[in-house]
Amino acid sequence: MPSDRLTVALVTDAFPAADAFTPLQERLRTARELGAQLAVLPELPLNAWAPLTRQPSHADGEEPHGPRHRALAEAARATGLAVLGGAIVRDAATGRRHNTALLFGADGGLRLRYRKVHLPDEEGYWEAHHYEPGGRLHTPARLAGWGIGVQICSDVNRPQGCNALAAMGAGVILVPRATPPETYPRWRMVLRANAVTSCAYVISVNRPGTGSGGVIGGPSIAIAPSGDVLLETTDPVAVVTLERAALETARQEYPGYLDVRPDVYEDAWRRARH
Repeated sequence: MPSDRLTVALVTDAFPAADAFTPLQERLRTARELGAQLAVLPELPLNAWAPLTRQPSHADGEEPHGPRHRALAEAARATGLAVLGGAIVRDAATGRRHNTALLFGADGGLRLRYRKVHLPDEEGYWEAHHYEPGGRLHTPARLAGWGIGVQICSDVNRPQGCNALAAMGAGVILVPRATPPETYPRWRMVLRANAVTSCAYVISVNRPGTGSGGVIGGPSIAIAPSGDVLLETTDPVAVVTLERAALETARQEYPGYLDVRPDVYEDAWRRARH
C-alpha cells in the first residue's frame, strides 16, 4: 500500500577519496537513524569536481555497473536506504561519457538511470568538455508508492523537464547539483518555481565547498508543492518528511488544476525548430 509519508535525507557531502566507501556508509547510517527512507547525494558524489579544468581524465569515468555504481548499490543494500547518487558513465556501445544519476532501491537494485541534458561550459564548470548531453527524460521510478523523478543541476533552468516529470507521475523531483554560493539566491528562486509549476516536491542537494577549488558551496533545499521551503541546510545530513496530502492539495488548487495541454506545447516546440 502506498505510504502517505516519505522521509528523505539530504546528504550535503561528497566522497571522492579512494577509501570513501566507509564514510559514505557512515553518512547513510546516520540518515537511516534519523528515520530516512531515501538519501539524496550531490551531483557526482564519488568524483572529485573534474570540470574545474577543461581536460577530462579517463579515470573520471567508468563503464556501466562500474566501481562507483557498485559502491552506491552496496551502500544502499548495507544501510537499507534507497539512494540517489551518480557517476560519469561511458556508453557501452559508443564510448561517449555522460553525467549519469543513479537511483538505487534499499535492496541495492537500480531503479533509474538518467543522463544530464543541459551542460554548462564556463570557468569552473567546463562540463561540456567532460561528457556529452543526454537526450531523454526518464519515466519516474516508484519508491514506497511515490513517483520519483530526477533532474541534474542545470536541467532545472529549463523547467519543462520538471513539468513533464510531474505530468508523468513524479510527486518528488530530486535535483543533485554543484553550484557556487554566490548564485544560490537565483537557484532558490528557480527551484521554488519548479515546485509550484510542477505541483511536486523538489529536493536539491548541493556539493560542499571543500575539495572543489572554491567554486562550489551553499545550501541544500527541500521545497513543498506550494513553494514553501521546508528545509534549507548545509549540514552533512538533514532529513525532511514529505506528506502526500500536500501533493493532492496543490493539484486541486491553482495552478495545479490547469490543463497540462502537451498538444499545444508540442506543436509550439515543433514550429520553434524551423
